[in-house]
Amino acid sequence: MSRQMVRPGGRSTRVQAAVHAAVRELAAELGRDALTVPLVAQRAGVTPSTIYRRWGDLQELLSDVAVERLRPDTAPRDHGALAEDLAAWAEQFLDEMSSPSGRAYIRDALLGDPDGSNAGRCSAYAAEQIGVVLARAAGRGERTPDVETVIDLVVSPLMYRILFRPGGLTPAYAHRLVERVLAAR
Repeated sequence: MSRQMVRPGGRSTRVQAAVHAAVRELAAELGRDALTVPLVAQRAGVTPSTIYRRWGDLQELLSDVAVERLRPDTAPRDHGALAEDLAAWAEQFLDEMSSPSGRAYIRDALLGDPDGSNAGRCSAYAAEQIGVVLARAAGRGERTPDVETVIDLVVSPLMYRILFRPGGLTPAYAHRLVERVLAAR
């Protein structure tokens, strides 16, 4: 059964929560490389076949857990002006995604993503956060770029650098990207 066909709520939700918790706990205790489906199943209190039916293999399970961990917990803070809001968001995004655990989650999210749905979910998280920042600014009467422009001019270069050229990644770099997107509006 693919992830898209699983019924939400009830037993399915409990199984997902237990399996995700088992992955996080075991990874913290033993390290990610020591994880196996039988080990995760035992900790979660399910059979290995439950994991294989739902996720297919360990990499898809790790990918699902990673995508869940990459989802923001809260809305971006309101600093009162678009430039400050977007700079603070970009700095936090950079900090979280460029951390060792952030990079590991990105890697896992993409490695177990045969149909691209996890990448789409991660992209939607960023777009949603940016949308909140832009809507607030528009509500204050500020002129704003659109979400896709911010994705192209801020998020895309940050992700490229995080994944392929992590040297020199500083808050100042994120702020320069925000300055460029605001100058382009």
